[in-house]
Amino acid sequence: MRIILLGAPGAGKGTQANFIRAHFSIPQISTGDILRNAVKAGTELGMMAKKIMESGGLVPDEIIIDLVRKRIEEPDCANGFLFDGFPRTIPQADALRTARVCIDHVVEIDVPDAEIINRLSGRRVHPASGRVYHVEFNPPAIAGKDDVTGEDLVLRDDDREDTVRKRLQVYHDQTLPLVGYYLEWANSNDPEAPGYIKIAGTGSVETIQENIIAALGQRR
Repeated sequence: MRIILLGAPGAGKGTQANFIRAHFSIPQISTGDILRNAVKAGTELGMMAKKIMESGGLVPDEIIIDLVRKRIEEPDCANGFLFDGFPRTIPQADALRTARVCIDHVVEIDVPDAEIINRLSGRRVHPASGRVYHVEFNPPAIAGKDDVTGEDLVLRDDDREDTVRKRLQVYHDQTLPLVGYYLEWANSNDPEAPGYIKIAGTGSVETIQENIIAALGQRR
């Protein structure tokens, strides 16, 4: 089961990625982790990436793809893998395709922008413990106070509405075009095209999980 997971920030990808990973016994792969591990291990590609990053540049897609190919050759990927947050752009998707990295399914978790803004901007956090509340969905017993310590809850900068809107705009500009890219490929006659699955990301976590597994099961 080789899967690409797509969705906007706040769509619930992290929660569903953990579930998919555990259900199919496949590793969740992020390019950030791959880069950090390659740099730490001192590999040739890792040192090339480190030099570029230290100079303030972006690691070229060619290096990223080479690192990805080496990663998915490791034994824990024998049953497949889950890409979360990769590819992010059309050029990366093209590079992955050109490198003939086989993908079985692309799963899009679809959540309207208004719902994402409500989800993220309503979060409140207790900094010392990391406990997370939501003013609507999971409110503290006393507004603005941690249930355990009674200390003040905070609105993180990343969860401020203007920040959330900016993150969504970046997603729409850079990553959302992948939806069209993979849909078009899935609807072509290319036998190597991955299947495309669109899942509504609203409702209970359990229902979304059931819908994902049911859709993947029908397409295996």
